[in-house]
Amino acid sequence: EALEALQARHRKEQRDLVARITQKKKSATKKTRKGVNDECERMEQELKERQAQELAALTGNGVEELEMEEEEEQPQDEEAPVNGVGKTLENLSISSTPPAEAQSIPKKKPNRAKARLARRAAEQEALAAQAAEEAANLPNQRELERIRMKELFDKYGLQEKEIRADGHCLYAAVADQMTVTGLGLKPKIQPLINEEKAELPPYKVVRHAAADFIAQTPDDFVPFMEEPLDNYLRKIRETGEWGGHLELLALAKAYGVKINVLHGDGRIDKIEPGEGGTQDEEKEIWLGYYKHGFGLGEHYNSLR
Repeated sequence: EALEALQARHRKEQRDLVARITQKKKSATKKTRKGVNDECERMEQELKERQAQELAALTGNGVEELEMEEEEEQPQDEEAPVNGVGKTLENLSISSTPPAEAQSIPKKKPNRAKARLARRAAEQEALAAQAAEEAANLPNQRELERIRMKELFDKYGLQEKEIRADGHCLYAAVADQMTVTGLGLKPKIQPLINEEKAELPPYKVVRHAAADFIAQTPDDFVPFMEEPLDNYLRKIRETGEWGGHLELLALAKAYGVKINVLHGDGRIDKIEPGEGGTQDEEKEIWLGYYKHGFGLGEHYNSLR
């Protein structure tokens, strides 16, 4: 990769990062602002370090070595004999004084490497300012998504129940739906929840229901996992790991309900219990899926 191509790619990456950071900060709430700011600082530092490493790898020099480059190129004192010098010295008396030019020390040339670095930094700042201005003029995706979701709620006669925005939101939304519809949190097609699990918070009960069903039918889920089954199940049961389509499928089968997931573009993902489920026609629950509405990323709310 040529130096010019690398620098062009770096400038594009910087513009893209500024746009992403601006959008994240615009979407942040009071509760999520600190986490968003920390994430943005981390993204900026990672990009800066990676680009510096790529530049050093291409040029074969680190930044400090680039700054020393010009200093090492300074001319050394000429020591080669010049025609007539020996003869001239013979004609000089001991008291003769060397010419002024011979006594002067060569002046140091301007460090062009430092000048290039300064010019490059100025260009990057200008590009960052331009990208920030462009990002500021982008439509507010969070607000647009909210407006579209409100229209869909009215269309389907749904009322939104806000769920806390964290890694438990999918499970908490399902727990709210199972409770308000009177379906209950006890899975229909797996062993009864023991007393220890029954004392857990509702979202934890749902987490265990998803993990237990996956553990009982691993062949249906393992092909879609990117990590060992035991580790995957541990994250569902014991951590705040975000849930997704696999977990919704497990819950639809475990509880024997159809799960409808409403998106801001009007699309509805209908997750059926399918084979092995115990679905009744009237047993369905609704979730609202947000892609832009929350600073930490994807989010699920309960739709009653």
